[in-house]
Amino acid sequence: MADSKSNQFDRRDFLKGAAAGAAALAATPEPAAAAPTQAQPPAVALPSAQARVAETQPVPLDIQALVEDHPGSDFMVDVLKHLGFEYVAANPGSSFRSLHESIVNYGGNKAPELLTCCHEESSAFMACGYAKVEGKPMAIMAHSTVGLQHASIGVYEAFGAGVPVFIILGNTIDAADRRPGVEWSHSAQDAASMVRDYTKWDDLPISLTHFAESAVRGYKIAMTPPMGPVVLVADSHLQEAGVEEHGPLRMPRLTLARPPAADSGAVAELAKLLVAAENPVLLGGQAIRTPEGMRLLIELAETLQAPVSGGKFPSRHPLRQGGGAIRNADLVVGLDVPDFWGTVNTYLDQHVRRVQSNTRPGVKLVSLTSGDLYLKSNYQNFQRYTEVDMAIAADPEATLPSLLEAVKRLVTPDRQRAFAERGKRIAAASAQALEQARTAATFGWNESPISVPRLTAELWNAIKDHDWANVGGVGGGPLWNIDKHYQTIDGGGVSAEGGDLPTAVGAALAHRKHGRLAVSIQKDGDFMYAPGALWTAAHHRIPFLSVMHNNRCYHQEVMHIQRMANRHQRGITNAGIGNRLDDPNIDFAAMARAMGVHGEGPITNPNDLGPAIRRAVDVVLKGEPALVDVVSQPR
Repeated sequence: MADSKSNQFDRRDFLKGAAAGAAALAATPEPAAAAPTQAQPPAVALPSAQARVAETQPVPLDIQALVEDHPGSDFMVDVLKHLGFEYVAANPGSSFRSLHESIVNYGGNKAPELLTCCHEESSAFMACGYAKVEGKPMAIMAHSTVGLQHASIGVYEAFGAGVPVFIILGNTIDAADRRPGVEWSHSAQDAASMVRDYTKWDDLPISLTHFAESAVRGYKIAMTPPMGPVVLVADSHLQEAGVEEHGPLRMPRLTLARPPAADSGAVAELAKLLVAAENPVLLGGQAIRTPEGMRLLIELAETLQAPVSGGKFPSRHPLRQGGGAIRNADLVVGLDVPDFWGTVNTYLDQHVRRVQSNTRPGVKLVSLTSGDLYLKSNYQNFQRYTEVDMAIAADPEATLPSLLEAVKRLVTPDRQRAFAERGKRIAAASAQALEQARTAATFGWNESPISVPRLTAELWNAIKDHDWANVGGVGGGPLWNIDKHYQTIDGGGVSAEGGDLPTAVGAALAHRKHGRLAVSIQKDGDFMYAPGALWTAAHHRIPFLSVMHNNRCYHQEVMHIQRMANRHQRGITNAGIGNRLDDPNIDFAAMARAMGVHGEGPITNPNDLGPAIRRAVDVVLKGEPALVDVVSQPR
């Protein structure tokens, strides 16, 4: 642990000075009364001989009780540094006050650096966005009961998205240590219980040795596929008590578990199915985490000349296909697909619910996912049960090397010629789909409110020559050329409103050190849940461009009310009540400027949109966040 002696004298001298000053005031006689004179400042009494003697005496016991030069929280910071955390996001709270102070003073506020957040929900969503880009956890701190309740929706998002987030939860477990009043409401006997249904693991360490081992264990669990959030309770007494009380301390070594690859028998069987299939389809899902993973998926698709739908696969690759590709498939392989059932079926939302299959009779379905290795019961985010012909419980990216090798061994010249013919058909269909998308984007090009295709096209025109990355919100659309794994983040999760903006800030933070231009198309309703995340971006100089999809309503909910009104035969006239965000209209550009962010708009003329976005891009390239408020069509 780093030596904290440099802080010792500052603290003790301050407290000694306070004690001596109090003694001096008590010992110094009152000066004689004098006529007030406005031109002269009041006289300051010199310390008496008794006060000078008091300065050399030991610090009084009641003052010594306030001094602790080696608190347990210093060792906790050493643990965080050992695990390689770059950032800790937090809204300040007294239950982790000692750890907060140790991070900024003992740890020098560097690796980890404390990020000031305006809401615990934003802290958790920022950690989600960061993890989706960096592939490793950001730490967050939450203030016991109320802070974790605020953060819980972001924790649930991390659980649903399968991303590692490391939550440090302040709490005071010993009733004798709790201050009277609010600290009792802000403490719990089992503080992590409220999120236990949607975290992978939690622990309450009762010693610093326990804390170190549990922190390393928790990090390892969070990073083992299927990844997810973990909670480590940092008891306030453990933070504030001296390290010396715990005896010798050591740092446990971190050894991450290798992601589980499929066994050789399953790989060989799947390879035979892929090579023999006439119309195989690969569903990209959430399989790809790294550039190497994307390269392997491309090579597998090209070896088979098989279409890939969804996931991190280049958007303009000839083998890229939409969801309709599965209609004629004789083999569908899902690679970490969050909702495999919903992909191969259409669910008709009618008064009498019906299901239609999206696949032809006799199709073979194969799932390759680590999701089968870990499941919880209460929160039903695992979707409908899919009847597959082969279920492989393994990590797809870890399995791709052996699967590719097995496929290549089985490809004969005859199959290679058949693959080539199939590839030509797929490429022609992809080119046709791209041309249709370009044509569709021209509809309503000059309309106001501005069409969503016009919005996405103008944004693409402004970023296409830069090293860009979409950090969330509404997708960029089919016209964007996506060919790098980091240019999108997985949209998987629980679709919680209020998460897009802080997720974008966290993802932009991860992109910052790489010098990438981070952009997002931000929904207006989502923005209003936690707009303070924009201030965090300004405060910490996190550059990214947020283009508002400002349709002035919760439009998905409008469509739900319209559907219900039609079903009930009452007309759709009142569908906007409770869903509209107007009267008054929200000026998002003004909100951005109020938080120190470059703001443009509201823009209603489509001819003004391109120049405004280009000006905002220039601001972001200089290292600052920017927002362009676009009054847009509903969808």
